[in-house]
Amino acid sequence: MRLGKSSPQKTPEKKSATPYKNMSGNRNIRKESARPVHTTVLPKSQRPSRQLELTEQKKAKAAVQKRSRYKRARGKRIGHTILLLLILVLAAGGAYVAMQIMRGNYVGKPVQAFDSSQVFTNSLASKENMKTTSFAQKLCVSSKGDVDKIQNVSLEDDQSGLLFSLNNHKVLYAKGIYDKVYPASITKIMTAMLALKSGKLDDNVTISQENVTLEEGSQVCGFSAGDQVTLDQLLHCLLVYSGNDAASAIAEYVGGSTENFVQMMNSYAAALGCTGTHFTNPHGLQDENHYTTPYDIYLMLNEAMKYKEFTEITQLSSYTVNYTGADGSALSTTLQATDHYLTGEATPPKDVTILGGKTGTTDSAGNCLAILTQNAYGKTFVSIVMGASSKDLLYQEMNSLLQNINS
Repeated sequence: MRLGKSSPQKTPEKKSATPYKNMSGNRNIRKESARPVHTTVLPKSQRPSRQLELTEQKKAKAAVQKRSRYKRARGKRIGHTILLLLILVLAAGGAYVAMQIMRGNYVGKPVQAFDSSQVFTNSLASKENMKTTSFAQKLCVSSKGDVDKIQNVSLEDDQSGLLFSLNNHKVLYAKGIYDKVYPASITKIMTAMLALKSGKLDDNVTISQENVTLEEGSQVCGFSAGDQVTLDQLLHCLLVYSGNDAASAIAEYVGGSTENFVQMMNSYAAALGCTGTHFTNPHGLQDENHYTTPYDIYLMLNEAMKYKEFTEITQLSSYTVNYTGADGSALSTTLQATDHYLTGEATPPKDVTILGGKTGTTDSAGNCLAILTQNAYGKTFVSIVMGASSKDLLYQEMNSLLQNINS
C-alpha cells in the first residue's frame, strides 16, 4: 500500500480570553493600566442557602398569622360568652316579672303611679327625683288595681284602703287605691318630712297671728301669737296631737311663707311619684283642690318611716310641750295622741305591734288612718283605711285588715 504524505495535524489554537473592550470598541487592545478586580469566592459549604432563608421567613410569617388568628378567635369567644350571659339574665328577669304580674304582685311602679315627664321647678324636688328610680324598685304595686287575697275585710262600698307587705312587696289587699280622696290630717306626714329635712329642729319659732287664725272648730294646740316654741316641739305637736296651728307655724318658718311651703310639698310629692296628689295647705283642712290617693299616702308614709324621729314621735301616746309665752312666762300643755291604738281606746289584733302612722278626720274626708305595723315574726306592713263614717268603724275596719298579717 502506498503511503502518501500524511497531512500535518493542526494543533487547535487556544482561544485567548475575551479581549478588553476599550471605549472605542477595539477588542484587540488591552489597556495595560487597568487594575484587575479581585473577587473573593466563598466555598460552597460557607455560602448561605437561599432556600434556608426563604424557609425561615415563611416560618416567621406563619407564626405572626397564627397569633393573629388566635387573638381574633379568643375575642369572638369572649364576645359570644358575654352575649350569652346577657341573654340568660334578660330571659330570667323577664320570666320573673311575668310571673309576678300573673300573681298580681309586680314589684315596681305602674304607669299611673309615676309620670317621668314631670318637670320640677324646686331644687329640693330635683334632688329627690334623682333617687326616684332606685326607690321605685322597692315598692308594692297592684297592676290590677283592686286585689283581695285575704278574708273578712269589711270596708264599705264608698271606702278605699290597702294592706301591703313591705318585706316581700306583696299586695294583700287593695280597694280604690288610685282613686281621688281627701287626706285630712294625713297631709301632715308631708309637712313633718319637710320639717325634718330642714335640719332646723333646734331653732326657736315665733307663733304668728296667721298661724292661729284658722277655721272654727279645727284642732289646735292652743298657741297664741308671740309664743316661742322650737321647731322640734312643733313637730311633736303636729304628729301626736295633729295640731293645725303647729302645721301652720312649721310651714311659715321652714318655707318662708305658707305659699312657698305648699309648693315644696307638691314638689316633694311629685318626686316620690305621687301623681294623684295636690296640696293647697300644710294641715289638711278641707279644700276641693287638696287631694291625694291611698297609694300616694302609702308612698309618703313609706318615705316618712325612713326618718327615725318620725317613727319615734308617732308611737307616743301623749306629749307635753313646754314653751315660752308672748309675755315671757313659762307655759306647758299636755296633748293626747289622736291614734286610738296608742291611747288604748282601740286594741289591735293579737301579736300586732303599732309602729307609727297618722290619723285624719274632716266631714268631707271621713275618718282616716294610715299606719305601719309589725307581726309576730318581725315582718312589717302598711295598712290604710279611708272614709270611715265613725271612729269606731275606722278601727274595726283596720282590725279586719291587721288580723291577716300573722296568717
